Amino acid sequence: MRKKLLLGNWKMNKTREEAKVFALGSLALSELAKMHHLEVGVCPSYLSLSTIQKYNPDLIVASQNVHHLNSGAFTGEISIPMLAELDITWSLVGHSERRTLYYETSESCNLKILALLNHQMTPVYCVGETLEQFESHLTKKVIKEQIEVGLAGVLKDQAQQLIIAYEPVWSIGTGKNASVSIAQDICSYIRFLLKEMYGEEIAENIRILYGGSVKPDNVRAYLSTPDIDGALVGGASLKIESFKELVQNII
Repeated sequence: MRKKLLLGNWKMNKTREEAKVFALGSLALSELAKMHHLEVGVCPSYLSLSTIQKYNPDLIVASQNVHHLNSGAFTGEISIPMLAELDITWSLVGHSERRTLYYETSESCNLKILALLNHQMTPVYCVGETLEQFESHLTKKVIKEQIEVGLAGVLKDQAQQLIIAYEPVWSIGTGKNASVSIAQDICSYIRFLLKEMYGEEIAENIRILYGGSVKPDNVRAYLSTPDIDGALVGGASLKIESFKELVQNII
């Protein structure tokens, strides 16, 4: 049975001191989650990765981004060996803000995913369509390209290390969340694509998250569907009170 996962993406929020306060405030919460077989983590800024690990080692700590090369003249980038030195083994890849603001493509995401997997790390690969694509009924075409191109070259024995996060771009930070039926339909389609690529047994073990205006009052409905195994949460993960509500409403 796939273990449920709640992952908070802090984006460009929280100083190290604020991250420390959150980490200390989440100690009992992460213990509660563990008791109910729920995995919980956050994706802070690079500066706060070690802070979270230090003050709450029970939280999964993931980077928000990473470069696919180990070193080089790439000003402002962070490499996998740099993350490994901090004992960070998870990273988001291809979040919609990286795609839309920094022009990342499924091809560039593929390089990162392969590099992470080759370092025995866990990529959380984000996929999703824009509002224009959604209204043009192109969602599944977009998802198919993102999955097939983004995961090209991923071997069967690596695939179970993957986590996929479906985040419709039109719902991120807008307050417009996809209906439960839409989210389930697309997550089911993602699992269908994974079955075609890796076979049913492996695809059934890959966790698929939903993200996009997830809040304490709707998280339970999303996670009650057969193909949504967790949530990638933005704004609702920034305050310990709402994060606690998310955990409680999942368990």
